[in-house]
Amino acid sequence: MRVLTLNVQNDAGDPRRTGLINRVLRACAPDLVTLQEVCWPRDHLGELIAGIGLEFTTQQAEIIGPNEFGHGTVIATRWPHRILEVVEHRGDPQWWTLAAAVEIPGGGEQLFVVPTTPWRLEHEPAREKQAHDITDLDARHRTGLPTIVAGDFNAGPSSSTIRYLTQHYDDAWAVAGEGPGYTWTVDNPVAAEEIARLLSDPDHRRRIDYILTRAPVSSVHLVGDQPVDGVWLSDHFGVLAELSAS
Repeated sequence: MRVLTLNVQNDAGDPRRTGLINRVLRACAPDLVTLQEVCWPRDHLGELIAGIGLEFTTQQAEIIGPNEFGHGTVIATRWPHRILEVVEHRGDPQWWTLAAAVEIPGGGEQLFVVPTTPWRLEHEPAREKQAHDITDLDARHRTGLPTIVAGDFNAGPSSSTIRYLTQHYDDAWAVAGEGPGYTWTVDNPVAAEEIARLLSDPDHRRRIDYILTRAPVSSVHLVGDQPVDGVWLSDHFGVLAELSAS
């Protein structure tokens, strides 16, 4: 099973990005996907996953309303899935988590948990609260297959959020990745612009995108960590992990 998380940075910047992300996604051939900052209901999502054979559910449709414009998180799967529960916090900051059951051929249902996290550095207490919500969701809906949690957590490995979650799940990058695995870094020129605008930190490098599970991890690598046809795909690098379903 191939699991991918990628923050696509909405449709900002170079208009070629969406088509190039689609090309890379086709090459990755993922089975379970979460994409963040997908524009909706414009056809951004359709262009991103065209020809890959994925069914999808948008955060907007589950939480905000199908006709509301904006950008949000998408669950996309090769096999049918259904939303089991949405945990929503509408305070300041806001956050949401979607739990889906994915029908794995010959294997039963797979719990796939996808959070949408608050992004500001000072929001760590809210992210940690959301992490507890994630494990509570897992306890309520866990199946016979190892749960998979994936997304942009806006938190580094040493944060309280990730330290809590890695008490319950293995961090795929820590298991099988090579090097620091930074996913939001000034080494990416597109991210460097955002980092300069938001943080004013010329040396900022963090690993904030994760695939977490107790399933065996056979490989994991970054996606979009090099330009494609001279174009950087996003301000984030994605994470692609190959897992065993048992």
